[in-house]
Amino acid sequence: MFCLLLIAAALVIFFLARNGKLGAPPWAARPEADARTILAERFARGDISSDEFLERASVLNWNPGADDGRRRGGANR
Repeated sequence: MFCLLLIAAALVIFFLARNGKLGAPPWAARPEADARTILAERFARGDISSDEFLERASVLNWNPGADDGRRRGGANR
């Protein structure tokens, strides 16, 4: 009986994770996303030049303006 309960719990967790209902844990923050946001905000305010922005973006391995694989708006392409 206990084994069935464990199997059922494992299946529920598996299907939730597979469907994207379970997100990353709060301690698994992505510091590079924060760095990109700060860099973009500084550029938008005019604190840094476009050359400096592109240089710092390349250090972060970020290509601003390129699609990063996430869909926007839910439209199929």
